[in-house]
This record gives sequence, C-alpha cells and structure tokens, in this order.
Amino acid sequence: MFDFITNVMSALGAFGVASLMFLENVFPPIPSELIMPLAGFNAARGAQTLWIVILAGTVGSLAGAIFWYWLGRRLGARRVREMAQRHGRWLTMTPEDVDRANDWFHRHGRAAVVLGRLVPTVRTLISVPAGVACMPVWEFALWSTVGTAIWTALLTLAGYVLESQYELVSEWLNPVSTVLVVGFVLVYVYRVVTFGRRMRANEG
Repeated sequence: MFDFITNVMSALGAFGVASLMFLENVFPPIPSELIMPLAGFNAARGAQTLWIVILAGTVGSLAGAIFWYWLGRRLGARRVREMAQRHGRWLTMTPEDVDRANDWFHRHGRAAVVLGRLVPTVRTLISVPAGVACMPVWEFALWSTVGTAIWTALLTLAGYVLESQYELVSEWLNPVSTVLVVGFVLVYVYRVVTFGRRMRANEG
C-alpha cells in the first residue's frame, strides 16, 4: 500500500493526491492516515508545495463525500432501508442501523457533518444520511469542506513536521499500511459472519 501511494504521488503530483483522497472516500481501505502524511513528507522535501497538497487533498476528499451524498439523496431513506433489508449481510448494515444513523443525523445536523469528517470510517458514512435527509447541497458542501480541510491539514502538517524522520517513518509505514488494510478486511468479515446475530438482537 505504501509503495502504491508513493508511486501515484510521484507520477501525478497534486492530482495524484486528490485522486487518492477521492478513492479513500469511495473505497475506505485506502486510508487518508497514510496518504496525507506522505504528501506532507514530500512537501517538506521540496517535491511538492505544502498549501497545494492540502488543497488537493481537501478537494479530492470532498469530491468523494459529495459522491456518497448524491447517492444517499438519489436513493432516499426508504430505498436505503430496503437495500439494508435485502443485502444487509454484505453491506454489514441492518435496517435498524439505517434508522439510527438517520435519527442521529437529524439530531446533530451541521455538527454531525463537521465532526463526522474528522473521524475515520465515519468520514465516508456521514455523507449518506446527509443526502437521505436532503440537506441542501451547498450546506453539506460548506460544512463538509470545513471538517475535511481540518483533517487534511492536520495529517499533512504531521508529515511535514516529521520530515527529518522520513527514513525512520518510511520503514514502518509500509507494514503498518498492510496491517490497516488487513484490519479493515477482518472487521468486514466479522460483521458479515455476525450479521445474523445482530439482526436477532434488533428483533428482540
């Protein structure tokens, strides 16, 4: 994973950063926690410009968030719930999970979008209930940009500051990135296997 991210950034520069962050939102096993610190390393070494890297990461991440927002808006609450009913095991989501997410979003609204964009995994999922709730697109984009920019800047600056430790950090980033991806897969498999138990608990 580390080598893949490095190669994309080397070949495509800021566009590569934006593309990776878009994919990170659409396909979560590509983690922003690896993408943006590495972009910060590159900026510290003079390979890229710091503010351009942060901007590219924010734009790419926001594009991914808007993709899920429009999907949620197009499907609507009823169809999302039906999908969870029919394909819940593979989505690892029950209809009750959909209801709880929607209720939570309605209670917290703007704060849910800003804070949700700062939390791994939730960063992607928070866009769907925003779309289902038909939150105005300009409002979703505004608050999502705030949360996304904060998260992206923090990760990038962390990599920028740690530039002097680049060789040391790069030695453990590759195995750590592999562990993260394997962890995502194991969590998914666990949720698939235990889906029936969670459905029975909801029914009870």
